[in-house]
Amino acid sequence: MKKTALSILILFLLTSGTLLPAQDNIQGKIEVRCTDDFCRFYMQDKRIYSYGLDTTSQVRFWRAIIKMSPDSGIMNVASNRMMLFKMTVREYSRMTELKKDSMRAALRATYLLPDSEPILFSCGKNDFYNVAGVMGRIDQGIRIFETENVDPFYAQAILLIESPGKTVGRSNVGALGSFQLMKAVAKNMGLQVNKNVDERRDFDKSAWAAAKLIRTICIPYANKILEEHGLAYDPSDLWYRLLILHVYHAGAGNVAKAINVMDPCEGNIDLIKQLWQTRAGAFGMASQNYSQVALANLIELDEFIRLNGKDIHFVDPTNKATGFISTPLPTGLGN
Repeated sequence: MKKTALSILILFLLTSGTLLPAQDNIQGKIEVRCTDDFCRFYMQDKRIYSYGLDTTSQVRFWRAIIKMSPDSGIMNVASNRMMLFKMTVREYSRMTELKKDSMRAALRATYLLPDSEPILFSCGKNDFYNVAGVMGRIDQGIRIFETENVDPFYAQAILLIESPGKTVGRSNVGALGSFQLMKAVAKNMGLQVNKNVDERRDFDKSAWAAAKLIRTICIPYANKILEEHGLAYDPSDLWYRLLILHVYHAGAGNVAKAINVMDPCEGNIDLIKQLWQTRAGAFGMASQNYSQVALANLIELDEFIRLNGKDIHFVDPTNKATGFISTPLPTGLGN
């Protein structure tokens, strides 16, 4: 085999996850040509796998949920999302409450769980999550976040969670748009939101506002929380990135309450795993789930690229400090 061909093969294996380099925490931007023959940029972080996050019960659960039809569901343990068994929504809805309670009691006895442990029935969500459908928007979001000098990892992760491959409607709490911004937050970030216009519906403006929110609110407040607990951090650390996602979703105040309850001694991926088990204030199950869902979708994206991508290569892989290429702020957007 010629040297050039061998180099291309090795590079493909490195980026596809089939072969990991000696330094298996490679993270950064990759350019992918997919089956639609468009070159697009995506973020990739191999630490998801080197840390074993893909094997955790929580992430395995969410990968199953986002691929499952909404007419089926999984009985699971609330505290760790351990999957017990699958059943159809029709089968579950036909059971009386007494029979459901009896089934849950039997499951607790079988798995030696405490009587206080909730057993949940969670429906599939492949009608919402759509990695293939949102891939074009990821590329667009990455470019805008880079322009705003914000780690584009956040654009990709948020879009995978919040923006399926169809028009994103208003949530039950009033968030709107591909980045699911609340009205007050969007206005504070500089968007027009009134009875005549709602710029949250405009992808580019919504992405710009989300980037500004992360840069001016989420990151500074997360840093303050960590510094108050004497925790060292690096903005390129995976656990730090996941913490920022929690702040974006739950708000800094609620994350601070959860961290206060935890009182961690070190900043690392175990801090995130502990957040998955912690409730404080309004930091409840939905808040715990956020980075779990992000990780599940990031893995699904990697898998989609592995199966459908071609001409894959890293962009600026030597930029270890941030993992992305920063560019100056454009004139007129301000801070």
